[in-house]
Amino acid sequence: MSAQHVEDRGLLRFLTCGSVDDGKSTLIGRLLFDTKTILADTLSAIERTSSKRGMTAVDLSLLTDGLQAEREQGITIDVAYRYFSTGTRKYIIADAPGHEQYTRNMVTAASTANLAIILIDARKGVLTQTRRHSYLAKLVGIPHLIVAVNKMDLVDYDQATFERIVADYKEFAAQLGIQDMRFIPLSALNGDMVVDRGESLNWYEGPTLIEILEQAPAAQTEQAESFRFPVQFVCRPHASDNPELHDYRGFMGRVEAGEIKVGDSVTVLPNGLTSKVKDIQLYGQSLDKAIHEQSVTLLLEDEIDTSRGDMIVASDEVPAQTKQIEATVCWLSETPLSPARTYWLRHTTREVKAKVASIAHRIDINALTQESATTLAMNDIAQLTLKLAQPIFADKYTDSRATGAFILIDESTNNTVGAGMITGV
Repeated sequence: MSAQHVEDRGLLRFLTCGSVDDGKSTLIGRLLFDTKTILADTLSAIERTSSKRGMTAVDLSLLTDGLQAEREQGITIDVAYRYFSTGTRKYIIADAPGHEQYTRNMVTAASTANLAIILIDARKGVLTQTRRHSYLAKLVGIPHLIVAVNKMDLVDYDQATFERIVADYKEFAAQLGIQDMRFIPLSALNGDMVVDRGESLNWYEGPTLIEILEQAPAAQTEQAESFRFPVQFVCRPHASDNPELHDYRGFMGRVEAGEIKVGDSVTVLPNGLTSKVKDIQLYGQSLDKAIHEQSVTLLLEDEIDTSRGDMIVASDEVPAQTKQIEATVCWLSETPLSPARTYWLRHTTREVKAKVASIAHRIDINALTQESATTLAMNDIAQLTLKLAQPIFADKYTDSRATGAFILIDESTNNTVGAGMITGV
């Protein structure tokens, strides 16, 4: 008898966020526990730690609070990444800190997520931090939101409480233009509606959290994107090793957006020369095509002078080459932004020098209002105009999260000081 075919729904990256003590770490721990992806020694370790704290039940939040210092303080400081699989899908979870002072951590975690779980404490309802996290999720382009009303066990699993929170959130979400959102009542502590349905929420007829996650779209982007291939390395084997490789020139990198097939016409930027794809190689094997997020080597029919930092694109979908961009920037550094200073701007594999031409406004992410600013402090988010010493090959962030994003680097320390999303070119 043949083995039953199991559908592979692909990788899903998702983010959990919410106010302090809403139960993010416990929810992830429950997901890992109930999907049976915890190793026996890990379970034993958290059982011992829970016992030392005087707890009668296992503290599942310890599965994500990986740093000992965080455990001792009882809070989540940094972004904790965890991985699990259900047999039909693989997951990468980012557990982001809830407090406003860790806005930069959440932006970092959200930048690669395709779905966000916004946790709301059923006792507290929609709070300022709920609105802030929802705004940040919308800002960085996360297309799907799950609004999880947690701790339903502490309000006696009351349906009216859940429905009131749903109504409040929908009213707020309409102001931000959030469209794709699902609502679910649950108790991460007891496991109701996380993986198993439990017996306390019989009035809720929708899917469990894991059922929603299993059916969520896997790709980081669900819209058709233009082919973008930043060159990381040009491979030129020594001809003396193998004379057949005398004319070999392979452009190595990752497909950041779209896909490419053998025979397709491409343009190499910045020189603007065109050619056709002669071969696509992966581990020495030839492919008919390369797809989004696949790392490959491209060989072209024509010999074109290309180096790291250049970009190979579809000839009929060439991005803008620009030395000035409009961008939304989250400032990550404890040292404030200085318009007088020059920074390195890293966009895909290309690095150019950049200066802040102007700050249009800073965004108050609690009140969701705009205010004037002459500098940026850590965790500030603002709309900037940047002038560049050399051009970059840019798309708007709404068109491509990979080629619409960049980071700013301090020239003297080499520290990453800002993360940006291109809004205009």
